Amino acid sequence: MLNIKKTLNQRLKRQKRVRGKIHGTSQRPRLTVFRSNKHLYLQVIDDMQAKTLAASSDINQDEKSKESKTERAALIAQELLKALKTKKIDALVLDRSYYKYHGRVKKVVEILREGGINI
Repeated sequence: MLNIKKTLNQRLKRQKRVRGKIHGTSQRPRLTVFRSNKHLYLQVIDDMQAKTLAASSDINQDEKSKESKTERAALIAQELLKALKTKKIDALVLDRSYYKYHGRVKKVVEILREGGINI
């Protein structure tokens, strides 16, 4: 039980450290990533107005499909890219929370960069 509390405490410290350095504006909103064991959620937030500009998740996709979680993250990033293009957003600030920059998080950022979004 003590190790769980220590891990959670370390996560919260890391999250505060990462989020303390970034802030989304209307010209450069914040891309927030949330990973669960099964799903991935992406939100683009304007912190000045406290509004979510665009969001995407794989919650509606078929869970029994043969795709890996990283492949589903690439599909979600494509959906988010389309939404950002319609809203004419071309620059974002990445809020990875306490997650490492690898796997699903890295795949999302790579897809968005290939689509012309400056992160």
